[in-house]
Amino acid sequence: MEKWKCSVCGYIYDVNLGIPDNGIAPETSFEQLPDDWVCPLCGVPKEDFKKE
Repeated sequence: MEKWKCSVCGYIYDVNLGIPDNGIAPETSFEQLPDDWVCPLCGVPKEDFKKE
């Protein structure tokens, strides 16, 4: 599946894992994340993520 990397801090959003602690279920695609979603580590917007 897909992984997306934060261009600022290097955090990886793994679609297979989601972020259950933040209410994001496994298998939630990056495109399905809310438009106002931000990196859970550094707070940058999803526009600053790049597909791995």
